[in-house]
Amino acid sequence: MELSSIFDFTLIYATIRAATPILFAALAAVITQQADIINIGTEGIMLTGAFAAVCISFFTGSWLLALLVSMAAGAVMAMIMAVAHIKYKADICAIGTAINMLALAITKFGIKQFLGTTGSFTDPKIIAIPKLHIALFDNNKYLNGLFNNWSMMEIFGIVMVFVMSFLLYRTVWGLRLRSVGRFPMAAETAGIHVNKMKYQVMLISGLLGGMAGAHLSIGYSQMFTENMTNGRGFMGVAAMFFGGANPIMAWIGCLLFGFTDSLGGRLQAYGWPSQFVLMMPYIITIAVLAVSLWRKYVKEAKAKSSLITK
Repeated sequence: MELSSIFDFTLIYATIRAATPILFAALAAVITQQADIINIGTEGIMLTGAFAAVCISFFTGSWLLALLVSMAAGAVMAMIMAVAHIKYKADICAIGTAINMLALAITKFGIKQFLGTTGSFTDPKIIAIPKLHIALFDNNKYLNGLFNNWSMMEIFGIVMVFVMSFLLYRTVWGLRLRSVGRFPMAAETAGIHVNKMKYQVMLISGLLGGMAGAHLSIGYSQMFTENMTNGRGFMGVAAMFFGGANPIMAWIGCLLFGFTDSLGGRLQAYGWPSQFVLMMPYIITIAVLAVSLWRKYVKEAKAKSSLITK
């Protein structure tokens, strides 16, 4: 086994490609966390979006309509969570878990009812999200390997990292949102409608989660498989914790997952046990969560010690 054939320049794009579905899930979790809502249901929102995208793309032949419908499906799932949590005070972790289970059930039912199969579905009629090809790079293996054939969603995901960072930390809306998450009573006193802000971020989270699912089924691949998210929504939540609900830092966490996934695929090609390769992303998830919780504990301990000193 030659390391140069594993750690070559193509691993860069492979990492970004594998990280993109997790990135959208992480951004969906980031924006709700800013309002002090842990969006455990990101996994279910993604899965619903993935199924909706494949169905619409297959029946209409339009990837754009499939993307829009998947976003709408994600928004519906997110608003179910929002109403249950904000209006009826349901525990967000409980309702998030329920959404994940509901998504598994309705997609399992849907693939049988609407697509006439079980397990997985693929068909040439499924129109994928377009990839950008620059013919000028074809004659250069490095430029071709690094910058050619990117999915539009991969580019959009990176743009969204910086757009969300700007919205959260450079706009009045972002300031109000962060105040709602940290000091809701003070925000209410200042005239900010706390529940309205929470509904807004849950809606945005649903749109992003649906987008993540659409990219997974008609961007990253051209098929739908039962439970095809395979923990990517939870990885997005873990990346959010790793980044402290900061979009840029969460993206770094997503790249870590993407690197592990891409590296695992290459190691498996060289005879590494598939069981070991498949468990690598989950080991990284546990490690990331452990580091995140440790950092949070240290931060809280310092805050308490500074109060005692004063």
